[in-house]
Amino acid sequence: MKTAILGAGSWGTALAWLWGRDGREISLWGNTAHRVARIQKTRENSDCLPGLMLPESVRITSELRDCADADLIAFATPSIALRRVATGLREVVRSTRAVFLSCTKGIEYGTWMRMSQILDEIFPGRKISVLSGPNLAAEVTKNLPTATVVGCNDLDCAADLQKFLGSRRFRIYTSRDVASIELGGALKNVFAIAAGISDGLGLGDNSKAALVTRSLAELIRLGVAMGGNVHAFYGLSGAGDLVLTCYSEQSRNYTVGKRLGRGETPAQIAASMKMVAEGISTTRSTYECAGRLNIDTPIIDQVYAMLYDQKRPTVALEELLQREQKSEQA
Repeated sequence: MKTAILGAGSWGTALAWLWGRDGREISLWGNTAHRVARIQKTRENSDCLPGLMLPESVRITSELRDCADADLIAFATPSIALRRVATGLREVVRSTRAVFLSCTKGIEYGTWMRMSQILDEIFPGRKISVLSGPNLAAEVTKNLPTATVVGCNDLDCAADLQKFLGSRRFRIYTSRDVASIELGGALKNVFAIAAGISDGLGLGDNSKAALVTRSLAELIRLGVAMGGNVHAFYGLSGAGDLVLTCYSEQSRNYTVGKRLGRGETPAQIAASMKMVAEGISTTRSTYECAGRLNIDTPIIDQVYAMLYDQKRPTVALEELLQREQKSEQA
């Protein structure tokens, strides 16, 4: 099975290494020609995963046509670029049997569509699947034990992907609940920013534990309203990914929040980052989606205000603490 991975950031590069080290044919596509040329020459993506050497079986390219005949096409682009890249691929893709796998976590602004919904719109009638979980790229490439979940409406397809892409150190579970997998993976990024802000302000472990717990409640409340299943949000792509990104210094979204809490502005942070922190754009999407659905999301509201309305973190904290007390299950 020929595999193409679209997106040569840290996650796309890690997946190319993971799936290509046994000699299978992998095409890794990147959008920036000069960066792709450097990776072709050195076999190393020094911007994202310095020191990791890509196997010789991985072909690096900046031409979408080089991915057109793949049997499995995985998307690891930023969420804001997925529609554009998928539309470009549609013009050149040749296989009518290709399986599409979204490894991107986000919600499209304006349409409030999940990534698999975008792919289904662009490639109607094709098999669309998703991969999500508590998966830091750097730890995957260190061959540390990792678990993730692959979702597809066709469970036979999910099982095939589990067998083809999984390994002893990259354990894949299957599910047909695509919506919950994607919503958990996207929404948790907003709360990771909140957790980073908490640590940046030096609020301590008690505050952090309360914040993460209430974040899970908020994730479930909004996620169910958006079509997810409450039980699925306690799985790898919900609670699992939430815990990881709220506590790991390797999480880009957590890092954004920590820098906000220490006084940097969103503009300063964005200008200094080489890679995309999905939580920034997802915050805007989820804030407006929650408003449309009339769902109470106090943590998302405050993160949005800090990112887009220049609210100071100390002010946001006081407003959260001054909220009316209520039953935990309310």
